[in-house]
Amino acid sequence: MKPRMRILIVTAALVLSTGLAAPAAAVDQHSANWSMTRTVTLYYPQSSVRAAAWGALVSTNVEAAVTRFIESGFPYAKKRAALNDARNTDFCLRVLATHTAEFAPEVHAAAQYALDGGAAAREAFARTGYAAAKARDRQAREATGTQAAALEQFDRDFVVLLRDTDPGPQVRAAATYALRPAATDADLVEFFAYDWSNAAALDLEAFRIRVTDEDMRWRAGVAGLLTAAQTAEAQARELAGEAAEQARAVAARAWGEVAAQTASPRVVWADAQRVAEEQAAGWHEVAAAAGGATGLNWNVILGSAGTTAESWATEREQAAAQAAYWSDLLAEALAGQQRTTGGAA
Repeated sequence: MKPRMRILIVTAALVLSTGLAAPAAAVDQHSANWSMTRTVTLYYPQSSVRAAAWGALVSTNVEAAVTRFIESGFPYAKKRAALNDARNTDFCLRVLATHTAEFAPEVHAAAQYALDGGAAAREAFARTGYAAAKARDRQAREATGTQAAALEQFDRDFVVLLRDTDPGPQVRAAATYALRPAATDADLVEFFAYDWSNAAALDLEAFRIRVTDEDMRWRAGVAGLLTAAQTAEAQARELAGEAAEQARAVAARAWGEVAAQTASPRVVWADAQRVAEEQAAGWHEVAAAAGGATGLNWNVILGSAGTTAESWATEREQAAAQAAYWSDLLAEALAGQQRTTGGAA
């Protein structure tokens, strides 16, 4: 008898003796975790966390490095990111991204100087330099009066609309502040100049941190459960009789724990898709409004609204991909339960 035929016959005998069908194709955990780590390198707001994720991806043993990043490297990088200089660096980067040289030249220049100037310069900028630069920009705008004179009723009405309906809590808060009873035209100008863009960036940042932090925690938790379920099922296939029955019960419980672990991620990622879709649609409307507005103050929004809309569209796609991963893992876990309780042929 040829060796290959002998192997097939022995395998079939094992399946018949244990009552277990061979497991269906499993979710490729390494590919799924690599993809999530790659997402962290591209979109996670904290630069030191992005760097740690890159370190895992360029390691000589990528599979082990990515697994280590999921289980312990990510939370460690988060702790490092909380250190003062890392936090100040991220603050400088966000200010540069949301305060343009055209509409906030003093702030933009001060942020760039701090970013290039070392830890002490970044600390000084975060503590007092940012506020001082904002004051200088505001004084210059008020001295010319050009942007305040360009305000139209359409501009005010749109800020009211944002205050009442925008899906982002930071944007709603910024709009509310710009429309407070004591507000002046200078506050509205400042809202258009950078408060709106900065608030939108904070909403996007908070969204990314929340969903990524939760997903990485779930992945770290499910890794051990998945290994336990696969190991228990493999042991069950190697046994017979009462021992096999006991091993199948252990495997079934383990697969049940994997299935249960997918519940929260599936709900959260489905909600994340909804939020991202709502934000993308809202920012497309802002881009359309900016394109049709003639006021000077809309120029800065015209440059950022489309980019923000695309960022939220990317978040929607990422959320859909992660939702699919957890749904696939649920399907694998349910199939494992079915096999180990004798429901699959």
